[in-house]
Amino acid sequence: MRTFYARDLFTGLRRATREVKVGDVGIGGANPLRIQSMTNTDTRDVRATVDQIESLAEVDCEIVRLTVPSVRDAEVLPEIRRELAKRRITVPLVADIHFTPNAAMLCVDHVEKIRINPGNYVDRKKFEVREFSDSEYAVEIEKVADRFRPLVLRCREVGVSMRIGTNHGSLSDRVMNRFGDTPRGMVESALEFLDVCESENFYDIVFSMKASNTQIAVQAYRLLAQRLNARPSPPGGTYPFHIGVTEAGDSEDGRIKSAIGIGALLEDGIGDTIRVSLTEHPIREIPVARALAERAQARWTADEGTAGTQLQQVFTADPYSYERRETTALELAGLALGGKEPVRVELDLGPVPQRNLDAWSEAHAKSLAGQRDVACESIQLALSNLADLADLQAIDSLRRTLSKCGLDQPLAFAAPASDATDVDSLSLDLSERVSRLVIRIDGETSLRACEVSARFSQRAGIALEWCLAGDLAGLSALVDRALDASRSAGQTRLLFSCSVPRANHGARRIVQRLGERGASNVPIVLRHYAAGDSYDRSDSERAIVDVAIDLGAPLCDGIGDMVTLGGNDDSGRAVDLAYRVLQGARLRATRTEFISCPSCGRTLFDLELVTARIKSLTEHLKGVKIAIMGCIVNGPGEMADADFGYVGSGAGLVTLYVGHEVFARSVREDQAPGRLVELIKDSGRWVDPS
Repeated sequence: MRTFYARDLFTGLRRATREVKVGDVGIGGANPLRIQSMTNTDTRDVRATVDQIESLAEVDCEIVRLTVPSVRDAEVLPEIRRELAKRRITVPLVADIHFTPNAAMLCVDHVEKIRINPGNYVDRKKFEVREFSDSEYAVEIEKVADRFRPLVLRCREVGVSMRIGTNHGSLSDRVMNRFGDTPRGMVESALEFLDVCESENFYDIVFSMKASNTQIAVQAYRLLAQRLNARPSPPGGTYPFHIGVTEAGDSEDGRIKSAIGIGALLEDGIGDTIRVSLTEHPIREIPVARALAERAQARWTADEGTAGTQLQQVFTADPYSYERRETTALELAGLALGGKEPVRVELDLGPVPQRNLDAWSEAHAKSLAGQRDVACESIQLALSNLADLADLQAIDSLRRTLSKCGLDQPLAFAAPASDATDVDSLSLDLSERVSRLVIRIDGETSLRACEVSARFSQRAGIALEWCLAGDLAGLSALVDRALDASRSAGQTRLLFSCSVPRANHGARRIVQRLGERGASNVPIVLRHYAAGDSYDRSDSERAIVDVAIDLGAPLCDGIGDMVTLGGNDDSGRAVDLAYRVLQGARLRATRTEFISCPSCGRTLFDLELVTARIKSLTEHLKGVKIAIMGCIVNGPGEMADADFGYVGSGAGLVTLYVGHEVFARSVREDQAPGRLVELIKDSGRWVDPS
């Protein structure tokens, strides 16, 4: 039987792993999701570092990582330990190691876990192109093993655990030349180091596969899980995962990007400890991580003990690479959707008010006008009865009122299914007035009501979206009922969506069942299930997390031709949020994308301040990717996907890049933002802000 990366692709059953102890904190096994962060102080500044560890412990950060870039940094760890003991702070510490095996050996006696990066623990990244024969490659791996083995033996001896943490941006030249800058390259890099650990009977290992590209991060973790599942498990089960999206950035975009990448994995039961990497003070990472953890834990608890679906079909041809699902192109009253069209953004305004329609329309138009860079592409309105569409004068009056306020988008109408005789006898042409009909059905909806609704939409000349409600287990039966009704009515212009608490798994089940029924090309509309809440709770980390996962996770699977968000409180906010999710999922660039690393002790300038300054100069450059990196550890690699790079290269000095190519070295920090703007202008990517 085929080996998958998750226990069940259509439920949230948690991946089973062995427990790895980090001091007194257990990761994996029966333990809850652990929350961690990283200090951004100079590790040698003992007081500042201990103060920050204390502040993180006070907000329930369960594990704290600190950078150890040199032997000198490793030598201050005993002093940090003594100061923590004085303050009675017992949070476990992780030493973050790059390039310096000798520093790692010094750390073992003073921390609970060592994190090593396979891409630079022994190898060096020089972006050199070289072909390795199999024998040459084997020799290089043995060199790596010889340098790595002493740390493995020492960790096993003293009971210190290890994270093998691969970064997409710092794969070695050896791995890059053989496997490319790919999820597979990330996984192979980690497994080379695992082979050394297992040869020495050392199993206290946690893995991570971090990337700034959400799709690559998800694919790499999935592939690693699949590869580990195919190997003989160590005593106690396979290895737990530390999950995160690196260089996510700051503010709302950083939170959305993190929630998409981390949340998509948690939805599949993958993840045992999480770190949200924001270009902000580390304390501000914790509420986001907690929102992610609480959501995942609640779902895992609800699913544990269930048998799962026992479905072995996959919802996509290849879950380890991105390919958008092929769908039929539809023309919906001027809106092109599906096929090769970009994922569209729709605003759900709910019921049309019976009074003060002008004021209601003007309020929504004003809110939407406040969004300069993005546009609402469709509006959905709710009707209490399908027969209301027979009042053409009312529809035309509504259209005129909305148009007068500048709301000229195609209109979709949502209504419950109806088996009424008066509906079944209606015959009218709505093709110029309505883009599509959205019919919500659940387990109580009869086949006749579905057939009447489908015949109505067919006679009216409009497309039909079936919005499936209820529980996950009943979705396949609802797909069958909707398809049978549609075929009976001769309605072929179909879309599907679902309104269930498990939006990601709901979308997968619909896609899987459509494929089984020979309707694999039907477009999918993605909806965020908010249980009656509005979408504009900007002060709520949980609201952002929920929207980002419900929409972003299926988008990363290649599922989705339109996203629909409610905007009853703030229409502009809802549309803006939808576009931010699309950009975070790497599907539709509508603004500048900033790939900026979280501050740490390696950072050579005030990353948060510099990021804000560069944003103020460049945030109007639609579709331009700018990487802002504090140091050279991951900088040149993680910015491989960026158009321009701004990388700390020394105290007060910055190196500027165009793609991978160095444009200017050792630029003074006070001059670097201006030089970056000049570079963008010289490259022909600059536009003046409006």
